Amino acid sequence: MSAAVQPVALILIPAAAVAAPLLADRLLRWIAVPTVVFEILLGVLIGPDVLNWARVDDLVNALSQFGLAMLMFLAGYEIDFAKLRGGPLKRAGTAWLVSLVVALGVGALVNRDPLNGAFAGLALTTTALGTILPILRDSGELPTPFGSLVMATGAVGEFGPIIAIAILLSGNSPVRTAVILGAFAVITAVAVLGARRPRPAWATRLIERTLRTSGQFAVRAVILVLAVMVAAAIWLDLDMLLGAFTAGIVSRLLLSDIRRAEEEVIEAKLESIGFGFLVPVFFVVSGMNFDLSALLDDPGTILLVPVFLLLLLAVRGLPAGLLAPAGLGRRDRTALGLYGATALPLVVVITTIEVDDGHLPSSTAAALVGAGMLSVLVFPLVAQRVRGGVRPPSPEAGQPRVRAESW
Repeated sequence: MSAAVQPVALILIPAAAVAAPLLADRLLRWIAVPTVVFEILLGVLIGPDVLNWARVDDLVNALSQFGLAMLMFLAGYEIDFAKLRGGPLKRAGTAWLVSLVVALGVGALVNRDPLNGAFAGLALTTTALGTILPILRDSGELPTPFGSLVMATGAVGEFGPIIAIAILLSGNSPVRTAVILGAFAVITAVAVLGARRPRPAWATRLIERTLRTSGQFAVRAVILVLAVMVAAAIWLDLDMLLGAFTAGIVSRLLLSDIRRAEEEVIEAKLESIGFGFLVPVFFVVSGMNFDLSALLDDPGTILLVPVFLLLLLAVRGLPAGLLAPAGLGRRDRTALGLYGATALPLVVVITTIEVDDGHLPSSTAAALVGAGMLSVLVFPLVAQRVRGGVRPPSPEAGQPRVRAESW
């Protein structure tokens, strides 16, 4: 990776981000393709393995990491535990534990080193909640009961693997890992308690006064929460995704008692920073980083991609669908399983750790990442088709928050 900044990359990555929604809009009359699909494909196209127009330098990589952190932050921010607690969260947790046991077993069986194979199997237990989130939002399903089920499945599919990474892949002893996780839990508890305390009158006045000025006190406070939680995770030798995800949950509590109109303005600003700038950079760069040559050089590696894709469905999607509420229809159950099997960011994280430690060949890692990319490209599309091709609500209709019914 070159330390020099590449002007071409600084132009082409935003250009790809702009082109993605344009392409998605043009295809909308025939098929609803998530914008993230085009972001990844355009990244592959301009990247070193196809047109070789742009490469990932230090600046681009840093922006991509900020994008990943913001993606996880927004995923955590969208989780309303008041809606998810009880049935949805318990079922999602049970389904993930089943996926974990099966994935560790499958990984141990297919690898020469059973222990390393089991660790690599963690990639099959992930759900890309941050990737699903904009798809659910754009289709208008986020505030629905079905959206709540998907959010519960995705939340557990993000949080569970992150904790498993800390326990199994950190290289620390079990005692040290327990101490580290306990320390982070204490930091999180302090942050949550602070966020739930009544806000001083001066803070409320400052939020209102700077909401549409250059001060932007509320947005700056939320970004500070994100920075502190990510720094705490890194300081404790945990993955930054855990800190970013937790920061979203804390920030939602922090803003929970302000007026709804003001909260909507703040949310719109955060989404503009995330989905308008940083998150598209992450997905485009993910496409640029994809090791296409590692797949094309070995036909056997290419065959692993559909195998891993089917394993994502069997290991992650099947338990999520089968353990869904009894009253859920067959189409919704199938769609839930497809959304649950959608994976990418944590697949990249887990395979990177394994390759760096010498426990996973780069070609196998490329096949796993390729399967994750295909899951992002295919599974949400199929899920939407299975549910009847849900269309985004009209702007005039608005998107009020709807309390999900208890499953």
